[in-house]
Amino acid sequence: MARKTIGILTAGGDSPGLNAAIRGIGKAALNQHNMRIIGFRDGFRGLMENRLFRLGASELSGILTVGGTILGTSRDKPHKMPIGGKSMDMTDVMVENYYKHHLDALVCLGGGGTAKNAYRLAQKGVNVVCLPKTIDNDVSGTDVTFGFDTALNIATDALDRLHSTAHSHHRIIVCEIMGHNTGWLALGAGLAGGADVILIPEIPFNIDVVAESILRRSRGGKRFSIVAVSEGAMTEDIGKALIEAKEREATAKADRDKYKEEGNKEKKKDAKKRRNKAKADIERIEAERSRSTVMLTEELEKRTGLESRVTILGHVQRGGVPSPADRVLATRLGTAAAQFIMDGQYGIMVGSQGESAVAVPLEEIVGKRKNVPLDHPWLQTARDLDICLGDSN
Repeated sequence: MARKTIGILTAGGDSPGLNAAIRGIGKAALNQHNMRIIGFRDGFRGLMENRLFRLGASELSGILTVGGTILGTSRDKPHKMPIGGKSMDMTDVMVENYYKHHLDALVCLGGGGTAKNAYRLAQKGVNVVCLPKTIDNDVSGTDVTFGFDTALNIATDALDRLHSTAHSHHRIIVCEIMGHNTGWLALGAGLAGGADVILIPEIPFNIDVVAESILRRSRGGKRFSIVAVSEGAMTEDIGKALIEAKEREATAKADRDKYKEEGNKEKKKDAKKRRNKAKADIERIEAERSRSTVMLTEELEKRTGLESRVTILGHVQRGGVPSPADRVLATRLGTAAAQFIMDGQYGIMVGSQGESAVAVPLEEIVGKRKNVPLDHPWLQTARDLDICLGDSN
């Protein structure tokens, strides 16, 4: 059997456990399957620009506990690559480079966006295998993504530390936690860190409900409160407006495609205008949502009379040494990826389901986001603890 050659790249935001995954893939590929390994620098851009280096035993040594990624990363997309001030489709160039280096497979480490970009290459004939990394834990088809556990530990530690200053000064401390448009990180950290209020994107909140829950604590002699809020959380009004704008955008897009097929230029033009207006509304609403944590903090101080402070954790949640759980998960999925490649299984993401690493077809997960289900046990646990989730339930 001919010796296989695989390429590896990391794309999207950095995440703890990337190097552990690279090491898992590489060491299994070298030691168990006698493969050659090429690393592409800075994601899909490195594949497009032919910036690569050989990954051998020495390059894979000592990286298990190192944060970030030895390959570098970027958010560049194959079909929308910034080139000379323009956005260009460089997919065919990447496919050409894939064959130029006689690759048998390309392993892409990333989140939902990376899976979508890898799927575009797969549709052009590239043998793709993806691994799910993101601190947001929002990738469909896997129980958990590597990077999540580390970020959960960091956010929980921050809430632990904020308790002492909140208690000392009798303050409301609002802590914004990452997670993009899902609430896994804020919910998990809020539960583990003893937050009194947890606000996540899946449950739009009512400020009056949040303020009343804090006042009720105050009347009961508890003169401080910790609010864990996801960066994507939004008020009920913003949530309603966003849903309506997205529905208008989708309807206008469908109308545009319909009238284009029918050859009705006038109605197609009108549909395009309606879609552009809806997209502009979505951008405006999203901008308003991005300021919601600061707005929430100011409103809580006004409505409760309690001094309020905001802490935005930001990118500190992505950095540092990966937790043991993330190292094990990333290593397990990495070694499984090498085996799937050896078995000729492509166009897949290697997901963690139960105790198994499974091959999930990319077409089943592309464009999907794993939100927190409203009946999830973590949410029920929060309600049983009388944690305010911002709704009237």
